[in-house]
Amino acid sequence: MEIQRDLGSNIMMVLDECAPYPCDYRYALKAHQLTIDWARRSRDAFSEIGERHGFIQHQFAIVQGSVYADLRRQSAEALIEMDFPGYAIGGLSVGEPKQAMFEITGLVTALLPGNKPRYLMGVGKPEDLLEGIELGVDMFDCIMPTRNGRNGTAFTSGGQIVIKNAKFREQFAPLDEACNCYTCRTFTRAYLRHLFSAQEVLVLRLISLHNLHFYLGLMGRARQAILQGRYLEFKKDFLAHYHSNRHHAESS
Repeated sequence: MEIQRDLGSNIMMVLDECAPYPCDYRYALKAHQLTIDWARRSRDAFSEIGERHGFIQHQFAIVQGSVYADLRRQSAEALIEMDFPGYAIGGLSVGEPKQAMFEITGLVTALLPGNKPRYLMGVGKPEDLLEGIELGVDMFDCIMPTRNGRNGTAFTSGGQIVIKNAKFREQFAPLDEACNCYTCRTFTRAYLRHLFSAQEVLVLRLISLHNLHFYLGLMGRARQAILQGRYLEFKKDFLAHYHSNRHHAESS
């Protein structure tokens, strides 16, 4: 906590143990108990150290418990008693079935305070983000936009495209005609494929930039839809377009 205070972190996470999937109940219980102990010690240390940079720094707890509902409930209840300003849901998107991930997410968000941020760690694909929002999640983090970008995969309004594929050699449209990011305003699919084939590092940055723009834009539209009271309609329309055009995006 002292190092994170010194670094000036806006949001700092407590230590936790992320149980792998699959794991048996005994292992998940031990990881849960250790995480609660660390959270309590981290909370005390955070309060003792105090502010150092003239602005408020926030400390988030992490709910663990693998796919075991009773452990998730115990974890959430214990952390709520410590009165953190925000709560993360950890230990998901580690190999468990997607249905289990969303079941646990819905269980935990229903337990956590509605007036504090709820943060789903390590998720995910565009459709996963929208499902998480519907379940009550406020924040996400994921390596997917940049990791996929470094591998030549772009997220578009019509699904994912893999720019290294030969089919894009003479495609002179942008990655996504619905996108106004720097990459889409400036470069064609054909040129990006050329850069990738030439092993030019610039293309990894350009596709990563596009992917981040796509994700941020998606979250911005989701927030606007929530404010307008039409989130479910927005989600349905986005996914219908995203999936119906996926084959076209991958093959065009």
